[in-house]
Amino acid sequence: MASHDPIRRKLLLTGGAFVATAAALPAGAQPFTGEIEAEAPIATVRRNIQSFRSVRWQEHFSTLRNGAMLADVSSRALHFWSEDGETYRCYPCSVPMTEEFTRRGRTSVVEKRPAPTWIPTPNMRRRDPTLPAIVHPGPDNPLGTRAMNLGWTYYRIHGIDNPAKIGRRASNGCFGLFNHHVEEVYEWVRIGTQVVVI
Repeated sequence: MASHDPIRRKLLLTGGAFVATAAALPAGAQPFTGEIEAEAPIATVRRNIQSFRSVRWQEHFSTLRNGAMLADVSSRALHFWSEDGETYRCYPCSVPMTEEFTRRGRTSVVEKRPAPTWIPTPNMRRRDPTLPAIVHPGPDNPLGTRAMNLGWTYYRIHGIDNPAKIGRRASNGCFGLFNHHVEEVYEWVRIGTQVVVI
């Protein structure tokens, strides 16, 4: 109980990360399958400060072996700790659209894919037969520039093709990060990095 977090940890905060303009969207971006959570009227917007608070890894992991990531659906944030405890990051992310698409619990990173190819799941194709069978790497790819497959089939932490999804319920089960954020954390994550989804 008296253990202390390393003092030299760094917290990455992204001011204005949730605001995206049409100019920020890649040309010909792949249409999203499903509904992106609607913007609330400006008068009723409440800032989600929960996403930007420090979280102690000891609350969710018994050890930092292989590093650890905490994906928090309610605060729409992904937390990362390096194995040595010296590096800590908090990133805003997109989260699953509904509870039906949300899986909680413990898993790990089982594959890392730079410049990933996206293949819609069978359920996604059933819901929307107009989806392409495959999307190769590039600006139209819904997985963005990096993908980390989890031990659960079809679940990933990945980049994004549409910045407007960040901070919203906008995915079919995955957690999407800005591409520059996923590229950063990708370099620290290894096969076997622990993942907890709450």
